[in-house]
Amino acid sequence: MRVIRPLCRVLFFAAALPFVPAHAGGQALTSLLSLQVSYNTRKATLNPTGELKARLDSVDSELAAATRAGRTSEARRLLAKGFTLLAGRPWTDVADYNASLVLRSDRVVLDSRNAYVVRLEQLYAPNIDLARSVNAHATLVARRSVGGGRGAAPPTVVKDFGTLTGVSRDLRESPFAMELDVHDVPDGQYVLAVDVLDSARTLGTASLPIALKKGLDETVSRIEGEAPHAPESLRAELLYPVDRLRNVNRGRLELRTLDVDADFAAADAVAAAVKAGRDPFAGRTGDMKRHYRLESANEMMPYHIYVPTTYTSTRSMPLIIALHGLGGTEDSFFDAYGKKLPELAEQHGYLLAAPLGYRVDGRYGIATSADPVVRRASELSEADVMQVLSNMRKLYNVDPKRIYLMGHSMGAIGTWAIAPKYPDIWAALAPFSGQGAPATAERIRNIPQFVVHGDADPTVNVRGSRAMVAALKAVNAEVTYIEVPGGDHSNVVEPNFAAMMQFFNTHKKGAATTP
Repeated sequence: MRVIRPLCRVLFFAAALPFVPAHAGGQALTSLLSLQVSYNTRKATLNPTGELKARLDSVDSELAAATRAGRTSEARRLLAKGFTLLAGRPWTDVADYNASLVLRSDRVVLDSRNAYVVRLEQLYAPNIDLARSVNAHATLVARRSVGGGRGAAPPTVVKDFGTLTGVSRDLRESPFAMELDVHDVPDGQYVLAVDVLDSARTLGTASLPIALKKGLDETVSRIEGEAPHAPESLRAELLYPVDRLRNVNRGRLELRTLDVDADFAAADAVAAAVKAGRDPFAGRTGDMKRHYRLESANEMMPYHIYVPTTYTSTRSMPLIIALHGLGGTEDSFFDAYGKKLPELAEQHGYLLAAPLGYRVDGRYGIATSADPVVRRASELSEADVMQVLSNMRKLYNVDPKRIYLMGHSMGAIGTWAIAPKYPDIWAALAPFSGQGAPATAERIRNIPQFVVHGDADPTVNVRGSRAMVAALKAVNAEVTYIEVPGGDHSNVVEPNFAAMMQFFNTHKKGAATTP
């Protein structure tokens, strides 16, 4: 959701993603992998022909070369060009300039009582001639009003910072720093938008999602002061929002992975329980978020769980580990897919745990890239999954013969990557819209598998599941394969959750199939 392969095949590492404009980035840019998958999905959907196909083939050739050489800024430029051509628009010097723009700051989550310094920069040198310096016009708009497509009302402007002059023609050499006063802006999430103007002509717009919260600095200090006095088992619950805040501000994570109000409120609730001498999670059932320190990454990691109301520590219960797709989070199986999976977990009496997998594009141990940064993230992604499994087994009475692994898209690919490494753990697997390595089939031949794929999937080609299913059947593995005629990448998932649960109900490790 790899780089050694031609980029035209990167769509095998996919998740359901909306169209993402290549220039819409911020402190932590949308991952290059996500953009590549979105681009390839859009291209597969449109199936361009003639002159457009020839132009895109040229883009793809240059894109593959840039990616192999590690020229990520050039790869982003080429993806922006590809998106523009697929949208039926010409790739002009102005479009090139627009795609080069980016806003960066030391903080995207900040205490609004402080002045906010942000820099207008460029990812690469665009092919444009500018005869004079340009101007910048900065506004803060309500985040909920951004987007909406054609015909939507214009974004709600919360504050207009006016026009700033003297912007360099080369923003790589001389980034343009702006000090913005946000003290009078209410707490909330916004988008800072900066239009770059050459006289009356708009050359482009850079945008940056930000979150403002008065008193944030004191809140962070207070939580850090309280954490050492909490039981060790609860310290990560307190420190998670502080750790996540710093990683978002450092550009390691996107802002969307932190809910400032909810995450800090949850930490405060844990702190209050600790002061009262209680463990706020003891005996609790239902939907909840948990956190722990992943030692190998030195980061606090979130995971989302569901504990059925029928759970009792005196009786073991089956467990499902659910892996999200590229761009998703630990919340995906709780907030998307009709919110059906937690409902089914309650109905059938299953514990459910969804890890983040270290990053939204962590890949769950799929190591096909020579890039050491990508490989490390993949290793940590796998480690996160296995640590969440370990945590669940410590916290709850998990039936060791009924531990199941499932996922969608990148999560399905991760399911087929993790299972062969730990084949003795899983009672059954359920990959949706994924791809596996047929060479691993022998190692998972004793694990029953429920596989779903749509034959019109434009993101992860159905050939990936077909090849894996064929390899599994060749080694006499038990496989139930559902190929949905006309099914796309995502619409085959929720409708088959109930059948997946029935499959899990009839399979446990070391036992014959129950009729």
